[in-house]
Amino acid sequence: MKLISWNVNGIRACLTKGFSDFFKKVDADIFCLQETKCQPGQVELEFDGYKSFWNSAERKGYSGTAIFTKKEPLNVTYGIGIEEHDKEGRVITLEFEKFYMVTIYTPNAKRELERLDYRMVWEDEIRKYLLKLNKTKPVIMCGDLNVAHEEIDLKNPKTNRGNAGFTDEERGKMTELLNAGFTDSFRYLYPDKTDSYSWWSYMGRAREKNIGWRIDYFITSKDIEKNIKQATIYSDVLGSDHCPVGLEIDI
Repeated sequence: MKLISWNVNGIRACLTKGFSDFFKKVDADIFCLQETKCQPGQVELEFDGYKSFWNSAERKGYSGTAIFTKKEPLNVTYGIGIEEHDKEGRVITLEFEKFYMVTIYTPNAKRELERLDYRMVWEDEIRKYLLKLNKTKPVIMCGDLNVAHEEIDLKNPKTNRGNAGFTDEERGKMTELLNAGFTDSFRYLYPDKTDSYSWWSYMGRAREKNIGWRIDYFITSKDIEKNIKQATIYSDVLGSDHCPVGLEIDI
């Protein structure tokens, strides 16, 4: 099974920059989007052979997620059932016969870390949610998790330590999640691979120089990690400040 995740930084803008071409070329079984930045009716986007599910933020032009799937899910859930966390359209869960597929767009702690306290609460609730799902069947979670977990996951760890996305607190929450029974698919296959990033600032020709961060992930339940066949970062695919990431897994 081939899975793709992409923070498109506005699906309407990304559609003018080759989104549909990549979607058709990659031919994923499930294709997840984050930061769609659109409300119902603002974009007409359907692909032959796919069902689509959208979760929009209450605030216009902000956040939002979507999933396109070839296989009809048994059940679809929007959010995690906690109103405080479900206003921004950040989570969609599809239940299939053998696994749950969850796409997540994690809140950014922001400059001056003004949202870090909220982020810590979010992380704890998301971990509880995933663990609850995992009691029933394995979980595959993907998305822009807005954290570079280890120093190897960004170009300049020394100068970025303490900045949003690379605080000790955010990194610690990622460690807690993995220790709770989950696997970072990319690091499972490539524990020492450097210069592998999924996001680059628009400033200072960062992408051209590959001064980036790996903040987009596929996370699986630990008990299916041996089914992971490939983890891909499509760094040559443009259209957003993030590039798509992929997972191939037998399930």
